[in-house]
Amino acid sequence: MSVMLFMSLLLQPLPFVLVSVLFYLTHLILCQLRRVLTGHGGGVCGGGPTSYPIIGCLLSFYKNQTRLLDWYTELLAVSPTNTIVVHRLGARRTIVTANPENVEYMLKANFNNFPKGRPFTEILGDFLGYGIFNVDGELWRTQRKLASHEFSTKSLQEFVMNTLEEEVENRLLPLFDSLAEEAKSVDLQDLLRRFAFNVICKVSLGIDRCSLDPSAPVSPLARAFDAASEICARRGAAPLFIVWKIKRWLGVGSERRLKAAVEEVHDFVMEIIHQRKRKIDDGDDDDDEDQSSGDEDLLTRLIMAGHDEEVIRDMVINFIMAGRDTTSAAMTWLFWSLSCHPDAEKQVVKEIKISDKETKLDYRSLKKLKMLKACICESMRLYPPVPWDSKHAIADDLLPDKTHVREGDRVTYFTYGMGRMEALWGKDRLEFKPDRWFLEPEKETGGSLKKVSPFKFPVFHAGPRVCLGKEMAFIQMKYVMASILRRFQIRPVLGSSRPVFVPLLTAHMAGGFKVSVSKRE
Repeated sequence: MSVMLFMSLLLQPLPFVLVSVLFYLTHLILCQLRRVLTGHGGGVCGGGPTSYPIIGCLLSFYKNQTRLLDWYTELLAVSPTNTIVVHRLGARRTIVTANPENVEYMLKANFNNFPKGRPFTEILGDFLGYGIFNVDGELWRTQRKLASHEFSTKSLQEFVMNTLEEEVENRLLPLFDSLAEEAKSVDLQDLLRRFAFNVICKVSLGIDRCSLDPSAPVSPLARAFDAASEICARRGAAPLFIVWKIKRWLGVGSERRLKAAVEEVHDFVMEIIHQRKRKIDDGDDDDDEDQSSGDEDLLTRLIMAGHDEEVIRDMVINFIMAGRDTTSAAMTWLFWSLSCHPDAEKQVVKEIKISDKETKLDYRSLKKLKMLKACICESMRLYPPVPWDSKHAIADDLLPDKTHVREGDRVTYFTYGMGRMEALWGKDRLEFKPDRWFLEPEKETGGSLKKVSPFKFPVFHAGPRVCLGKEMAFIQMKYVMASILRRFQIRPVLGSSRPVFVPLLTAHMAGGFKVSVSKRE
């Protein structure tokens, strides 16, 4: 089987496969020479995929390319250090870890040696440009300081709450009412993605771009975002990185589609920037059909601060990219998890209704929904919106588990696998158990939540680059989940099939999530 896979690769009508092989041979020889001269033997590694001279683990990679997440998880689980080293033709040496000590070392203790690195920023550079999530060094620090200030302002928090209330009460819940009355099924994943796109567009740009009506087509802007993010994700997962680079140079296939999608996104955002600047210059505070007049949205704040147009464009695109699919993916999987665990759903609904009697849903009351937060965390543990993240070492290093890192190595912390490590979560690690997030004596009463290390649960990253929108994301998910669950019962229309977790830039449920909606008695 392995020979057939290798032969099929060689028979591909792509002349650059030969170039890749020659490149890899040269790289391999240089690496071996370097190891001899420096005395590095590759360090400790208790597991990894089967590798061969020249091609590395390319055969195993092809064989498992439709189940990469589970394959890596299996390899990490049998490694004594929960770390593996992957050698693959045409790709950099990659260290994959599910060890919290390694994660803390990368993201905090020796942060400066593990930037995103040029190989990563190249993959997303056409789309995200020089935005905060795609840059390192001083450029990152400057944007981080700016964004940190904006996200900490009380006015932006209030704007987010007002946006959520308007979108949920005036658009989302009326749609659920009609679905329940007409006994119609709906793709909940698509619906939540549209909703999240509207919220993040209002918060970032001050505009509303997407209809929640399932029969209405997705907006051109959302469609362009989808295309760009999917193609960029496939760049990162490509068995041979040189393939997408040559396709980009030739301007063919997926790279041509990516260029068109990115141009559409850039043109749209730049037009909004120009319109907003004209309004600010004219002192025009009148509303129109498509434009928010307030100065609360992020775009207006950045313009008023006097930043360059391209910097503003890239920052806004980065925040839309980060905020649109992460929360919707987390909520999609939580709805499915609760439908499979009715006892947990009953506890959440009870908590919501008790809170609802005391006060309306606001920032303070949402913070009190501890069972709901535990369910959100538990669902994201098993189905993280971003299943892995990579850095690239600037210099040789040694991880806490004694794995040697070489200059230029790709070092990946594997969030999906970490949620499935027995060493971290126990023998019941594959079960959905929200009570694992409560302090032991208070599990039954739903009391205080545990403070879990972000290096054990790095769903929102950790260290200096920890997600600025973490609290905003929790508030949004709590508001939406509580608003829906207190009034409606959601049940999957899946038969006996189990949904498939698909990783792209953010993970999603393959084929969508068809559900029926009924009023809760």
